[in-house]
Formats: sequence, structure tokens, C-alpha cells
Amino acid sequence: MDFSLAEEYRAFQDTVHRWVDAEVPKSWSRELERDEHNYPHALWEKFTEAGFHGVGIPEEYGGQGGDVIMQMILARELSRSLGGLSWIWGITSFAGSKSIGIYGTEAQKQKYLPKIAAGELKAAIAFTEPSGGTDLLGAMRTTAERVEGGWKITGEKTWSSSAHVADYLLCLARTDKTVTKKHQGLTLFWVSTKTPGVEITPLSKLGMRSMGSCSVSLQDAFVPDEDVLGTPDKAWYMLLPTLNNERIMVGSFALGVIDGVLEDAVDYMKQRHAFGKPIGQFQALQHYVADIATMRTTTELMVNYAAWKMTTGQDCGLESNMVKLVASENANKAADLGIQILGGMGYSAETDMQRYWRDSRLWRIGPITNEMVRNGIAESFGLPRSY
Repeated sequence: MDFSLAEEYRAFQDTVHRWVDAEVPKSWSRELERDEHNYPHALWEKFTEAGFHGVGIPEEYGGQGGDVIMQMILARELSRSLGGLSWIWGITSFAGSKSIGIYGTEAQKQKYLPKIAAGELKAAIAFTEPSGGTDLLGAMRTTAERVEGGWKITGEKTWSSSAHVADYLLCLARTDKTVTKKHQGLTLFWVSTKTPGVEITPLSKLGMRSMGSCSVSLQDAFVPDEDVLGTPDKAWYMLLPTLNNERIMVGSFALGVIDGVLEDAVDYMKQRHAFGKPIGQFQALQHYVADIATMRTTTELMVNYAAWKMTTGQDCGLESNMVKLVASENANKAADLGIQILGGMGYSAETDMQRYWRDSRLWRIGPITNEMVRNGIAESFGLPRSY
């Protein structure tokens, strides 16, 4: 049994690691994150120049190629410095390249994937309903009705990250109200944000600030038939593989945050002195470091295993849920310990621990709450549904 990454993956990881240190250091990441009303277009352009938008997109569509494991390596290395701002890359990777790449038509792939790979198209996810949160299916009020040449969508979405700068929204709407089960009768639409009837309003929030999150209003927004993704009324069945991918990606981002926390904690403990000695000599703080390092190894093993299962075409629904659960909680615990190690400086906006904590706190809530993840894990063992 070999737990090591293949040489091509190690080489890619090393390349991205060095790129992050040179191009997006933590000091710059702090500056980018401060202003929630200033989307970091410069960061997007750096990703474009590095070719990261093309990772996971086949070469015939202008991409760099690469599988799920390579995408997760990229996610981890970016978030070591950027924290939650790594979603600047991740959202379009999921909403655009992954979704269109899996269930888009050939015409849709030819039209959109080269633009995504070239950094010419930004996408956002418009799934969550204002009254629903995790109860995505039960709360679905957004509807789409057939009209000549396409569909008209009416409804409200919330927490649509980067929607205010996006070119397209990956929008989920109900197209059949007569179904017997909530997951039936849903359709995915690729909605241009320039469509009449689409209004986007930024929201203030605790973390991932400059990336922006928004509410989206759709009032009779027309979407042509050629921008329906997959089979109408069957969206939930198509979404499941990409939702697994999203949860593994969250795990990878969380793993990168733990990397950053551990780096900063150890560095600070070597430099800071108190009571006549380096604080790295204090046993209590050494225990914190040991805990963070153990969390990192645990998370790394789970992320790599889930990504390997997905890459090899195996069912990874249970593993993706477990990864999302463990990684998000480990990252938030690690960042909290990091704040404790740095003391007052950990609470200061001049260091990154508070940023890691604020960003990782979201991953315990979204894209699905850890309570709901636990429900799903328990149900996989034959236990009755609790909600």
C-alpha cells in the first residue's frame, strides 16, 4: 500500500507552492481581504496568467488537463496563503468548468470551457433560497416556466458568492410542481447576469470579504433552451457527483488553511519570547502545535483518499461527506488554537490567524451544515432519516 503522491502530482504541488510564496504571499492576501467592497480582480488575473483556470479542463477545450487530485492539490496550496479567497478560483471551477464539463452538451463545452480556461468568464452559484439554507429542496421557491425558445425564471437566491462580478449564474429552479418527491422536477440553468430581470445585491459578512456574496433576484429572466444544462427536471441526479466534488474541494481548502496556521504558529513560537525564554519552549503551546499537526495529517489522508476514489470512478458520497465534516472542523479548531498561540497578535488584523478562523468558520455551515452532513453519514448505515 502506497500513500505517497505520484511524481507528477508532487511536481505540480511544488510548483504551485513556490508560486504562492512568490505571487500571493500572506501579506498581500491580508490586504486583499480587508475591503469587502473591492473584488480582487488582480488575484483573478494572476490565476489566469498561471493557467489555473484551465486545471481540470481537457486540453481540447483550451484547458491544462488534470484530474480531481490535481485540482485538490491546487486548492490546498492556494488556501495556505489566501484562505477563503481561494474560492475566487474555486467557484468558477465548480460552477463553470466542472458542471459544464460533466453534463454540458458538446456545443456548450465548445462555447464556454475555452473562455473559462482563458480566464475570460466568471461564474457564480445560485442555489440557496433565502428561507431555506440547507433545506435546499424543501425551500425551493424559484420556478422556471417554458416559453417560446426557452424558459422564464422567477425567484430569489442568496449567498451567491461573487455573483456581482460573474458573467453567468449556475441556477437551480423548479420546473415541475406536480412531483411526489422534492428532488424531482428541478432543472439547471446557465443564466447570463446581463439578462433583463436579474438583479444582484452584495451582502456583508464575517469572512471571505472581498470575494463578495450576494442576493440574486430573478423576475421573468429569460434563458434560451441552449443554456439549459442537462435534462430538464433531472438536475438533482446530475448534481450529485459535482456536489461530492465540491465537498472534497472544501476539504482541500480547509487542509490548506491548516498548513498556513501551522506555518505561522511555529514561526511565531520560535521568535516570540516571554518570561525569559522563547514561547516555543512552553509545553502547553507545544501541545497545541502537536494537535494542529495531527489534525493536518488526519485531514490530508481523508482528502487524498476521497479524491482518489473520485478520480478512479468509485462511489465517494460517504467519503466526501466525511471529508467536509472533519476538514472544516479541524481547520476552524486549528485556527482557534493559532489565535491562542499568538495571543493578542492572533486577534490582530495584522496577522493571518483571525482571517483563517473567520474564513474556515463558514465551512462548518456551507455549502451544507455539518449537522446535515452527520445526518447523511448516519443514514448511510441504514438508520432512519431524522428530518
